[in-house]
Amino acid sequence: MDHTNTSCSPSCSAPLQDVEGQSLSPAARAKVDRICKACQDGPDIEALLQLAISEHGLVYDEARRKAWPILLGYRLTGESPLGYNADWHDLPRHKDEDQVRLDVDRSFIYYPKSWYYSIRQDRLYRLVDVTVDETDRQLDRRKEELSSVITQVLRSHPMLSYFQGFHDIVQVFLLVLGADEAPAAVSHLSLLRIRDFMLPSLSASLAHLRLLPSILHAADPNLCHHLSQTQPFFALAATICLYAHDIEEYGDIARLFDFLLAHSAVVSLYFFAVIVLSRREELFDIPADEPEMLHSVLSKLPKPLDLEALISETTSLYAKFPPESLPFRAWAKISPFSVLKTTRGSFRQQTLNDGVELFEKQVAQLHREQMLEQVRATFWKYRRPTRRVGLAIFIGVMAFWLRRNGFETFAGSAFQQLWGYFRIIGRQ
Repeated sequence: MDHTNTSCSPSCSAPLQDVEGQSLSPAARAKVDRICKACQDGPDIEALLQLAISEHGLVYDEARRKAWPILLGYRLTGESPLGYNADWHDLPRHKDEDQVRLDVDRSFIYYPKSWYYSIRQDRLYRLVDVTVDETDRQLDRRKEELSSVITQVLRSHPMLSYFQGFHDIVQVFLLVLGADEAPAAVSHLSLLRIRDFMLPSLSASLAHLRLLPSILHAADPNLCHHLSQTQPFFALAATICLYAHDIEEYGDIARLFDFLLAHSAVVSLYFFAVIVLSRREELFDIPADEPEMLHSVLSKLPKPLDLEALISETTSLYAKFPPESLPFRAWAKISPFSVLKTTRGSFRQQTLNDGVELFEKQVAQLHREQMLEQVRATFWKYRRPTRRVGLAIFIGVMAFWLRRNGFETFAGSAFQQLWGYFRIIGRQ
């Protein structure tokens, strides 16, 4: 059975039924009606955000097909949803397409082969979990659609770098929105919400992880200290793919995406922090001087996840300790061009062109930071007084190169700082 709606203009007016033909409960039906009302022309963004965050999220894929584009912002801007008009098949091949094909061949492990409908027997739902098996032919067709969506996005925005885990994210959008609508959604997601993961290097992605200890310290200083010998790289695999590789149930990952799309990008880190906090007793049972063991435990999400409880606790943690209040000046160290900061506030008015411009600024900043590291290394090499003449020549050459390549502002401030640094170490 194929549950993917490929319509570009889905409607919430269709009867809302589960795969066995049973209607949703009156409470679910009423909530979906509120979602659809909020999605009408001149959408009520605040109402839609609250509905997406609230218990059980957007309830049903028919509602998500209306709501997710609005949460991503592209139905609000009036721009071309894909940011280009050419047939993507005619666009130049992207450098990462071979890796895309390898990852697509390994896709759809959990869903829709085991299509899980998160339909609970409570006041909102009165249906049961349903598994839908697909034939090999149907799965092959889905893989072709997934490959086409990813390739379309990468060819139309060739500056983006593919990362392993991107296909996990895209397959969720494909299943919810359909093959026609997914490319527009994924384009906006890539440039405006997960841009940091698609830069030429991992530097910006790793900067995300450096926020995690600050969040943990704010919430639980003792636990943070216990984990202080363990680098936060354990959070990379889950956060970089928005948990789509780790959460096996289709209904759960769609529900989590409701929550994440309704928030700024930084909330994904708060969600991971809440998962860590929920494992407090387990983590304290592991000695602090065994960072390898702690890393191994933390790099795997616990199963099963009490998703609604985690979402509720994430909302509370985020409200209690917003990014600007985090200790160690952690938030101040985040680039102003990072999605962590550019998705704060009225980011849903941003366009794909805004995303491209921010991407270019981030790349330029990364280049400057790499150059600064090289300069620092050279300063250390020439730290002895007898080498000052060679260092002075190096400074002159580097200043000329930076100005020639458009880094005038950086050249002045960086070398002023480094010259002071050199004067200190030169006395050693």
